[in-house]
Amino acid sequence: MRWITMPAYLDEAEEYRFPPASGASRNGVVCYGGNLSPGALLSAYRQGIFPWPSTPDALRWCSPDPRFVIPRGFLYITESARKALKKALRRSSPYTLTLDKAFIDVISNCAAIPRPSQPGTWIFPNLVNAYTELHARGYAHSVEVWKNGALVGGLYGVSIGAAFFGESMFSTESNASKIGFLALAITLFEQGFDFIDCQVYTPYLELMGGIDVPRELYLEMLQGALQKPTIKGDWSRYFQNFPEVNLIIAAKRNIETITHNA
Repeated sequence: MRWITMPAYLDEAEEYRFPPASGASRNGVVCYGGNLSPGALLSAYRQGIFPWPSTPDALRWCSPDPRFVIPRGFLYITESARKALKKALRRSSPYTLTLDKAFIDVISNCAAIPRPSQPGTWIFPNLVNAYTELHARGYAHSVEVWKNGALVGGLYGVSIGAAFFGESMFSTESNASKIGFLALAITLFEQGFDFIDCQVYTPYLELMGGIDVPRELYLEMLQGALQKPTIKGDWSRYFQNFPEVNLIIAAKRNIETITHNA
């Protein structure tokens, strides 16, 4: 078990060099310790590492091998998902999709919602506070899915360069989180993002095109993505028309491309 020490607080412009991700243990743990200040979090993501605490007091930094990602061109949209998207975007639909409008509500729901495959949450209050601060600085973002004005689904993650690091999603209604995720994924890939980092395998995201890649390849992909500018700030201002009508066109094109390549 390797413990690290770092300054008590690192601002977003300060970098901390973690132990190399390539030296992670078999279960993907790179090290323990440190803190969740903005500079620490951003440094970790830039080095292929993310926090995954097992308890509120045991800050664990991980870099699994393989890494589960959706690269640009791999997004898979089933016919049923496309229909759900189309239905949600109708003018008469009770659904509304937004970006960065209720970050704290999204992350709080992600932390609180029961998950059958997990004994409890890893999104402890210190993580909620840390990512909320990262959101205020323009690096962490949320997608909200509303039905008749009530929040029924959403997700949040971190964006640096042309990479989006998905952290967690929740849904209190069937397909709500899927609609939000696909709307975001299509938008980001249309904007030239290289990949969405899903971190570890889930059957749910595999259905949307997620694949395992060796850590070494992931780190190469990451370095390429970091060469591109970061879309920092309130994404509701940057993507003012989210979700656009073009989303459905893009979804159809992705389906046809995948079918053709298959």
